[in-house]
Amino acid sequence: MTGMTENPVDLLPELLILAGAVIGLLAGLFLPRGRQRWVGWICGIALVAALAATSVAALRPDTMAFEAYSVDLLTHVARATVIVANFLVLVLAAGWARGNSRETEVYVLFMLAALGTVILAGAGDLLVLVAAYLLASIPAYALAGFAKDEAGTEAALKYFLMGAFLGVLMLAGVTLLYGLAGTTAYQDFGPVRGGAAGLAVVLLLGGLLFKAGGVPAHFWVPDVTEGASRTVAAFVTTVPKIGAFVALFRLAVEVFAGLEIGWRPLIAIIAAATMTLGNLAAFHQDNVRRLLAYSTISQAGYLLVPIAMAGQSDLAEPALLFYVAAYAITNLGAFAVVLAVGEDRLAGYAGLARRSPGLVLALIVCLLGLVGTPPTAVFVGKVLVFAAAWDGGYAWLAVVAAINTVASVFYYLRWIRPAFQPGDAITVATRAARIVYVAAAVSLLLGVGSGVVLANAL
Repeated sequence: MTGMTENPVDLLPELLILAGAVIGLLAGLFLPRGRQRWVGWICGIALVAALAATSVAALRPDTMAFEAYSVDLLTHVARATVIVANFLVLVLAAGWARGNSRETEVYVLFMLAALGTVILAGAGDLLVLVAAYLLASIPAYALAGFAKDEAGTEAALKYFLMGAFLGVLMLAGVTLLYGLAGTTAYQDFGPVRGGAAGLAVVLLLGGLLFKAGGVPAHFWVPDVTEGASRTVAAFVTTVPKIGAFVALFRLAVEVFAGLEIGWRPLIAIIAAATMTLGNLAAFHQDNVRRLLAYSTISQAGYLLVPIAMAGQSDLAEPALLFYVAAYAITNLGAFAVVLAVGEDRLAGYAGLARRSPGLVLALIVCLLGLVGTPPTAVFVGKVLVFAAAWDGGYAWLAVVAAINTVASVFYYLRWIRPAFQPGDAITVATRAARIVYVAAAVSLLLGVGSGVVLANAL
């Protein structure tokens, strides 16, 4: 950090996202049902403006806004990734929510959850972290149960109960850390030792692992992914993770590093358990949404590796930032296929290659991207993750991650195989299919241009 400011302009991207949500909500009060799609346009324009503001902010020196919010590379990448991902989600939501009497609420809830995610990533104070956690969580609970059907209601209830429980534990961890260190500001934390510090870290990890979908706070992921609407499932398995992982990395560098406890091996073990459990559970899934749910759990394991290496390897930060951006785009592309086809069973994709060969090709790119196959972006991210683990002295973790990567090929191929088998006629939703093409193209472009991105941006 080069200094501290109290200039609201430093928070312009966040303010623009908030403005989009507020203006959209107010506009929705006066628009008839047939024109509530205009709220989606308002939110989309706000996101484009926020992305432009993020690009400008990235050219300025790092700073600490209001002594509680970090404006640095971590925040800039989180902002850009969340904004782009949320824009794609809004495009997907426009087809799902159109004509609904509460269409305005859909767009506004997505915007508020995205805002909470961005603030979570930039939080430089434990109190801001807790507030951001709540802002990122509560709209997501509402979205999970938005359809008001039995499956959605059950998913929302499980999501809320687990989030509330782990949120309370997280708040207890914050309270304990404040009692030990006498401060909530990350930059003021000094050396703290003892069992109480270890307990505080575990409690704090509980809340953020819930947002990240990591073990042992992962139980909500398959149920919410299957029970909520497909668009909401795409959102909750992608966007909140961005803020959670960046927040964890910032805590590891600025707070955990000053605690004289063995937090690094703990996170490494959690990473190994998360990627392994996610892969094992995905092998026998016949429901595409549950398969993707366990896939996101395994991806969380890989993303925890650079967090374990924070402060231990110089590769940790670029590994996390590149991987999280690559994962977000690729995962949304895979979910967009589910929306485009409208089928949750693997067998339901039979005949897709004949009906839409371009969509199948894009699906293959996205799935091989999630595996980490060149020349996709996730491949570069995984190479950086493996290198960070090796460089940080955790060669065993790099080996575990590599083995899990190879194992994941088999269940991703289970989705591709039916597409080339004979089947009934399939209707493909054009809007969602376009998102798949965009995601696949971006994944390839990021992978091919990774050298330029890493040299100039990270």
